[in-house]
Order: sequence, then structure tokens, then C-alpha cells
Amino acid sequence: MKAWLCENPVGVEALQWRELPAPALAAGHLRVDIRAASLNFPDLLIVQNKYQMKPPLPFVPGTEFSGVVTEVGEGVKGFKVGQRVAAFGGLGGFATEVCIPAMLAMPLPDGFSFEDAAAFICTYATSHHALMDRAALKAGETVLILGAAGGVGTAAIQIAKAAGAKVIAAASSDAKCQACQALGADAAINYTTQNLRDELKALTEGKGPDVIYDPVGGDMAEAAFRSIAWRGRYLVIGFAQGQIPALPLNLALLKGASLVGVFWGEFAKREPGNNARMLGELAGWYAAGKIKPVLDRVLPMEELPAAFARMAAREVVGKLVLTNS
Repeated sequence: MKAWLCENPVGVEALQWRELPAPALAAGHLRVDIRAASLNFPDLLIVQNKYQMKPPLPFVPGTEFSGVVTEVGEGVKGFKVGQRVAAFGGLGGFATEVCIPAMLAMPLPDGFSFEDAAAFICTYATSHHALMDRAALKAGETVLILGAAGGVGTAAIQIAKAAGAKVIAAASSDAKCQACQALGADAAINYTTQNLRDELKALTEGKGPDVIYDPVGGDMAEAAFRSIAWRGRYLVIGFAQGQIPALPLNLALLKGASLVGVFWGEFAKREPGNNARMLGELAGWYAAGKIKPVLDRVLPMEELPAAFARMAAREVVGKLVLTNS
């Protein structure tokens, strides 16, 4: 097999495309021939040694991928050789082959392309868990989505619209704002050139958004939280800007608002039954055309460094996908 190997997590430049021995297949695992893999922000952090999980060296990065089962380990039920699957495995996706616990694999229904499947689980599961479970989003409510042109942001737009909410997308350029509105956002704010609080006040007639979806963190968090509606829910998704904000907690008191943490990966471990039901619902929404991953570019697996460079430059709208020929 071939894989992008990280022997020293000092950055993307240290990754090497290498020939490696195929991994041994353990009981309870599946061997998967990888057809496509997508980039998520943690993939960049982990090769920079900045992620909370620090795997033993060397390792193959790549959290999310799709492919075909080529071997079934002892004790595995419900899977067979030749079956198409997707997985959020944590590691191993930037390669031609991987062995993963069978419990992490999601069977793909007919018509689900490998490229879409590789860009599906992390962003849509995170956004569905955040909006529908943690925020209990209701039809008619208003959602502000920060970093709305990214992978989780574009998924959040689609899920919020499917739930009957009004969506305000916030992004860093006019082009990204236009892309968000093309996806269904009711309004968009370019927070590079517009004042976030002023625009939110105008768009919500002074009420503020009921739910704020924040995968960005940094200096926008306080301005957004100050704009939240009474009984609003502020969803802490991540910190793509790099800075973890320090919010004045009196704002939560004054607005009767909730600060809600969202950690889909831990939810999936602690509540596997609920997670499986959620993924089943999302697969149904995909089949019905309610949601579809936004693919920024599809590149050969060998071009991983170029994909990382595009992600680091904040040029991506949706998800970057790499494929094996």
C-alpha cells in the first residue's frame, strides 16, 4: 500500500508519500480499499502537533474516507467483501488502504458517490448533532452560521434549511457569501467589510438569532454572543481561527442564553445507538436530495500538500476531496 506518512509532526512539509507494508487485520475490523478521502481542519492540526489527540509516531493522517471492503475480520457481522462504505476513522485515510473497527463503518446506499461519501460523515454529523440535538432547533427560528462557507458551515446551512429555519450565513468574502446564498441561506454577512452586530440587528429586526453556530471562535465570538436572542443557544463547534475566545459570562445571564458545547465524536462513542439513527436519517436526507456535500475541488491523493495549502489559505468553499485512481 501507499500512504502519506507523518514521522515528525512539524507541518505538512514533513509528510512523505511512501510505500508501506499492508496493516494486519485484527478481529472486529474491516480492510478497506480507499477510493476517496476528505480534508477536515483537525487533519491540518494533527500534522502540526496542535490537535488534542497526539497519535504515536509514525502515523498516517486522514480522518474521513470512503471505499470498498476487501476483507472482513473475525467476529464482524453485517459487512461483506465488495461492500461500499464510508468511515470517520480518526487516522489512516490519506492512503490506498486502511484497517478500521467495523463499528466505525457506515454502509453506503446505492447512488452515494465515493467523493460525496468521503465528505459526508464529519460535517453533516457534527451539524445535525449541533443543530437538531444540542440546540433543539425549531422551524421558524433564526440561525446564524459563522464560517458558513466551510465544510461544517455548508452542511449546517443545508440542515437548518431542511429543519425549516431562517439562515443567516457569515463569511469572509463576497464570493463566499454568494456561495452560501446559492446553497439556500436567506441572507449573508461579509464580516470582513460589514459590521456583524449592525447587520444582525437589521436582519432580525432587533431580536437577534435564536441559535449561533460557531466553528470559528476568535474575535467574532463576543460580537455574535452580544447579538443573541432571548433564550438563544450559542453552539461551540470549534476554533478554526486559532484563538479560543473568553466570553463574559454575564452576557449569558442578561440574555437568558445557553452556551452549548458540541463534540460529535464523543457523542458517537457514548451514544452509538443515537448516532447510528442520526446517520441513517442523514443518509435518507441525502437520498431525498435535501442535503449534498459541497465539493470545492477533487484532487489526486498524491496532491495532498496542495490541498493542505488551499485549506491553510482559507480559500476552500465546502470540502476538499482526494481520490485514488
